[in-house]
Amino acid sequence: MVFSLDISEVNISLFRFVNDLGKEYPFLNPTFIFIAEYMVFLLALSVLFIWFTRDTDNRIMILCASIAFICAFTIGKVSGVFHSNYQPFVELTDVNKLIQKEKDNSFPSDHTILFFSYCFSFWLFKRGWSILWVLLAVLVGVSRIWVGVHYPLDVLTGILISLAAATLIYFIFPKLSVTQSTIKIYEKYENKLLLLFKKTMGNKSKNS
Repeated sequence: MVFSLDISEVNISLFRFVNDLGKEYPFLNPTFIFIAEYMVFLLALSVLFIWFTRDTDNRIMILCASIAFICAFTIGKVSGVFHSNYQPFVELTDVNKLIQKEKDNSFPSDHTILFFSYCFSFWLFKRGWSILWVLLAVLVGVSRIWVGVHYPLDVLTGILISLAAATLIYFIFPKLSVTQSTIKIYEKYENKLLLLFKKTMGNKSKNS
């Protein structure tokens, strides 16, 4: 009971520390609002861009990252059944709430699970400069605390779930024949569609 109370106190103290930075440095708030709310669109565009480079290794990476996200998201929802808490702006006073959010269970952070599932997977496959993806995921996690919608424990749990899922998928799925087969089947039909598109465009050019 004492241990549980101590964790709760540390969780709130860390939340206050990060969230209050928005009061001390308000000029940074627009940046963190953008990261918390809209960086997900950058991730989505990046995933599509990497996929359509038409590099098989890149596609295996995206496929594994997507599977890791589905697994981590599912585990997150199950863990939310056993433990739940409302967002800090619901439970605490004087929270620097910077984005609109409905009252809901905030444990664990879905945004953190999404970003770490993909970004950590990118690093596992590419290493090197791909560590920047992990740093971006960290920024997203911090931003969710900064804008007042998640506790540090929500974010930390999302990170741990995602790291475990991404690592497990990385060591298992690329070696499976079904993974290679799935990519080959997709690429086969993709090539057929591209040929059909080229023929259609070619016929239109001749007729015009």
